[in-house]
Amino acid sequence: MSRKTVGIMLDWIEENLENDAALEAMARHVGYSAFYCSSKFHQYTGLSFKAYLLGRRLDTAACRLLTSQANILDIALRYGFSSQEAFTRAFRKAYGLPPGQFRLQKPIYSPFERLRLD
Repeated sequence: MSRKTVGIMLDWIEENLENDAALEAMARHVGYSAFYCSSKFHQYTGLSFKAYLLGRRLDTAACRLLTSQANILDIALRYGFSSQEAFTRAFRKAYGLPPGQFRLQKPIYSPFERLRLD
């Protein structure tokens, strides 16, 4: 598998942050097995598919919290969390604050930016 194919995987993830972005669907998109994609994704990025997807979803949700008045539950559901509780738990672990406090305090934080393999 080439860097270009992993780049296609990264593009696919960005395009599917708000969808049911499963490893199996990405693997079908690039034409390899899920196991092989997972292995190569980790080899090239240093992160598992799941960790990268979670990081990108949380980062996108954090940006949305700071730039909109959208309901926290709506943001949670939009980015693939099953409940506001699940979103809050993951968000607090990543950013040290629950989403509501994050929105109010508008802290400076380190974004989980999209990887590029250029």
